[in-house]
Amino acid sequence: MAGNSQRRGAVRKSGSKKGMVVGSGGQRRRGLEGKGPTPKAADRPNHKAYKDAQRSGGTSGGGSRSGGSRRGKPSSEMIAGRNSVVEALRAHVPATTMYVAGRIDSDDRVKESLKLAADRAIPILETPRGELDRLTDGAVHQGLALQIPPYDYAHPSDLIDPEAPGIPLVVALDGITDPRNLGAIIRSVAAFGGHGVIVPERRSAGMTASAWKTSAGAAARVPVALAGNLTRTLEDFRKAGFFVIGLDMDGDVELPQLELSTEPLVVVVGSEGKGLSRLVSETCDQIVSVPMSSSVESLNAGIAASVTLYQIATSRAAAP
Repeated sequence: MAGNSQRRGAVRKSGSKKGMVVGSGGQRRRGLEGKGPTPKAADRPNHKAYKDAQRSGGTSGGGSRSGGSRRGKPSSEMIAGRNSVVEALRAHVPATTMYVAGRIDSDDRVKESLKLAADRAIPILETPRGELDRLTDGAVHQGLALQIPPYDYAHPSDLIDPEAPGIPLVVALDGITDPRNLGAIIRSVAAFGGHGVIVPERRSAGMTASAWKTSAGAAARVPVALAGNLTRTLEDFRKAGFFVIGLDMDGDVELPQLELSTEPLVVVVGSEGKGLSRLVSETCDQIVSVPMSSSVESLNAGIAASVTLYQIATSRAAAP
């Protein structure tokens, strides 16, 4: 019995001594100062709510506007890698959570990312590297990743607003799959007084981190609407008093001679390779071409849209 008592005492003494040993957790926490608020349960990879949200295809990052839809568009996006994360944060790309690998080797990019995320109150979650590998689908994340929430698309009818300042001007995309083109067009719409952009639900670029970055912040001011059927949406705009013009190399009229510039307009931009689809082309009131040197076969979709919007803005400014 005495021996048993001694052994129990030894266990208690050993346990007490072990409890006094300083671990590495406090040191790591000091290295990640400014973590921001605790992430929601649905943003924690090891939490049941997160796994349920992933199975249902959603995250905690907001819903669509009235009548909007995200069917066919990604529900969320994960940016991986130190350069990509810090550039996205610099560009004010919306984010729900920043994931940082445990015991990460910190450098200037990591420090800046932590500061930018803390300044914007983006939750910062220390995550095991194995879990980070899974979250980024095996991408080279360098211990850093940023989760982008689903974009809050408008409904096309939101862009038919008689109270909007100026003459209504909307750009619709037909078959443009490069998000950088989408971002560039959003930037041009903002620069030349446009009121919004329409993208089809399928076979079209969506509002990804790349589109956000290319828009240079304009995506925060210009609404992007999601159309279930682009042809029907264009018909709705025509019924609302808009004229629909499509950009194509073989146009009915060249851009400088466009007489519809001072009317409410929807400008439809087709893909660089295929141009406008047949049904969309038949829905247009007029097909317009951008005059250029014969040595150039076609313009990038973003550039063509920018040139057209500039010409429309110039014509409207010169109108009596």
